[in-house]
Amino acid sequence: MAILAAMVSMHRVTSLARPGDIWRKIDAGRQIYRADCASCHGADGKGQSQALAGFERPSTFPDFSDCAGSTPEPDVQWRAVITNGGPARAFSEIMPSFKDALTQDQIGEAIDYLRSLCTEKVWPRGDLNLPRAMITEKAFPEDEAVVGGGFNAHGVPGGGATATYEKRIGSSAMIEASVPYNYAHDSGVTRSGFGDIALGYKRKLFDSLEKGSIFSVGGELTVPTGNANIGTGGGSTVFETYGAYGQILPADSFLQMQAGVELPTQPDKVPRACYVRTAIGKTFSTQGGLGRRWSPMTEFIADRNLVTGAVTNWDVVPEIQIPISKRMHILGSIGYRIPVNNTAGRPQQIMFYLLWDYVDGSLRQGW
Repeated sequence: MAILAAMVSMHRVTSLARPGDIWRKIDAGRQIYRADCASCHGADGKGQSQALAGFERPSTFPDFSDCAGSTPEPDVQWRAVITNGGPARAFSEIMPSFKDALTQDQIGEAIDYLRSLCTEKVWPRGDLNLPRAMITEKAFPEDEAVVGGGFNAHGVPGGGATATYEKRIGSSAMIEASVPYNYAHDSGVTRSGFGDIALGYKRKLFDSLEKGSIFSVGGELTVPTGNANIGTGGGSTVFETYGAYGQILPADSFLQMQAGVELPTQPDKVPRACYVRTAIGKTFSTQGGLGRRWSPMTEFIADRNLVTGAVTNWDVVPEIQIPISKRMHILGSIGYRIPVNNTAGRPQQIMFYLLWDYVDGSLRQGW
């Protein structure tokens, strides 16, 4: 999330862009930037010198040429800060509002130019960073810490929570580590403990902002650190590989898909399995699209053990991602997993997660 320092002067610049001509838009945006932004952000987007700027830079001051910092967020986040000022996203007050100085078309041209300052085009743009679903893995590589889980809504008590840490590596890759804590109820006794720890890797293979598409592949290694005897672990090392796809749809809607296979080293304890997961939803925004963003979605989950006579299990998960912090780097989600078939022994579950995009600020910032 960027555009956090001041753009002091307020000159209006007539747009030179023609519809569909990105180069003319960038040229128009360059002129807007030089007139309205360069006095604080510098001619190269790295920031004006402290002596010339006349203010002390906040810790969130951006370097627009730094692809790692300037690409992960969608355009709407930048537009909100330029239009309504830094406080619109709980950033520094020295970033003023430009809603009375620039039209929304001109702000869009300025954003196009700012995006061009990242010259390494292999970095996927933040508009492809779609809302996180409960179960379906998204294709965009992220820097996030997530605590999520679920518990049975009826029947035999059971459930658990998983802490996941995700770290981006360069432009296209990400590693993650997940540590679950599970509990199970059996014969009148509730037992709990840490589950099977998982280590994962994901890499983006293709992205196109023009097509609104992103595709990644990934893998995960699950180690049997839990206790299979009390139901907190599976009892076998499991290798998983998958593909993940994201697609921007019209009217702030989106589609995400994931398909993969799970290959345990001891299939007598944990059967081999395959799965297909799909999430489709739509984002709603307040303040004419520049305020908080709410993303209801529904997931359709299909999984099947790769053994003779197995039946495909189908689940549906209605859910909603909720903005918690004003900066929207802290998000929550709540959902309800409903088995559609083979319901014996597969209870309905209340699901949740709490997400922290730690690159955008600490847990105490952004409110």
